[in-house]
Amino acid sequence: MAHETATLAAYVVNLKYQDIPAEVLDRAKVLTLDFLGSAIRARSEAESTPSILKMLEALALDTKGESTVFGDTKTWTPAVAALLNGALGHSLDFDDTHADSSLHPSAPVVPAAFAVGEMVGASGRDVLTAIVAGYEVCCRLGNALDPTSHYARGFHPTATAGTYGAAAAAGKLFGLSEQQIISAFGVSGSQAAGSLQFLVNGAWNKRYQVGAAAMNGVIAATLARNDFVGSTESVEGKHGLLAGYTDDAHPDKAVAELGKTYETMKIGVKPYPSCRYTHAAIDALIAMRREHNLTPDQVKRVEIGLHRNGITLTGDAATKRHPRSIVGGQFSMFFTGALALDQGSFGWDDYNRLGDAAIDALADKFDVVQDDRLEVGRTHPFGARVSITTDDGVHERVYADPSGEPTSFPDTKAMQQKFLTLARPVLNARAEKFADAIMTLERFDRVAKATELGR
Repeated sequence: MAHETATLAAYVVNLKYQDIPAEVLDRAKVLTLDFLGSAIRARSEAESTPSILKMLEALALDTKGESTVFGDTKTWTPAVAALLNGALGHSLDFDDTHADSSLHPSAPVVPAAFAVGEMVGASGRDVLTAIVAGYEVCCRLGNALDPTSHYARGFHPTATAGTYGAAAAAGKLFGLSEQQIISAFGVSGSQAAGSLQFLVNGAWNKRYQVGAAAMNGVIAATLARNDFVGSTESVEGKHGLLAGYTDDAHPDKAVAELGKTYETMKIGVKPYPSCRYTHAAIDALIAMRREHNLTPDQVKRVEIGLHRNGITLTGDAATKRHPRSIVGGQFSMFFTGALALDQGSFGWDDYNRLGDAAIDALADKFDVVQDDRLEVGRTHPFGARVSITTDDGVHERVYADPSGEPTSFPDTKAMQQKFLTLARPVLNARAEKFADAIMTLERFDRVAKATELGR
């Protein structure tokens, strides 16, 4: 171990806007816009939102504050805004993914950055710098945890490593010292929590625990700002993150090429609102359907080969074949694959086909198996092999990566269109103005002037 906690804290303290490469700042803005589209739509449509709002009301946590919840006309206190934006932005499962760490960086980081940015009157440049700091911290810690081992232990890295990323973003905006950020990371280590048990029954835990990570990061940084003494060596210590949350720690990955190689540029975006492990197969199914003019009645059998992480999350036939909840559908290779093969597309509104007899019948033709070829010699675990058997024979495709990864990252116009498709039903004519504000965030002397357009 090499003092990873202190090294990351020093990085956060010393990061300056002018030192961040232009392409990294541009990517951070696009990723932020992408996340906010999901948050805005989920405010009115995610089925878990009313329960969270009722909880806040029951506990008198719904008081008016100064921080924006996107898609909501009311302003909230900073910690609660971070909770809500984190949970909302992760609810559609349409938010970004960092492949190496298998986590969703924007969900904990962006809500923390905006909540504290509005709280302290930060500029757009300040908030962008904090977002990059948060991305770098949580992605690197996700790498160090090793996602396969972390998943095997039953943990959700967006909620565990994400708490540290949120604390980094909040701490940066508070202007904390290195020792204070070490303390904030120390508190984060006590708060980092996220269980994969939600997979069993399509529960809403996944959304809430990511929102909690954003809120907990804000709380950790605020405690440190007020001279709270947090534990040291929170990452590498005897009872630290890497000791308690993984059986295959790689502490060197937490700090490798820090400040030189930007993990932010390795974050991919989703073309479909479902678990990232389903996407390469969906890409292949849509392409093969078009290429071979396939109809469901021609299909005799479909075999999907996935990395073992994908099997853990989406491939259990006993619980995943015929999902009836949106979360169940988001984590079902059977449902998402059958939907893609049936109609040649897949978007958020297609969850209205949960329980559709035609989709269930097509899903019965699917088998999902572990394919070791998707591990050997591959950097990312998100690939898929698809074999479709018809009367004409067997058609097979292997996709090493899904679309939307850095090598196939959509252009700005496509990303803005995805945002507008999600946000227009909520923001109406203001959607375009808000998108423009986020894409020019560095021009705002106070970030609140931009965020108010997203209410």
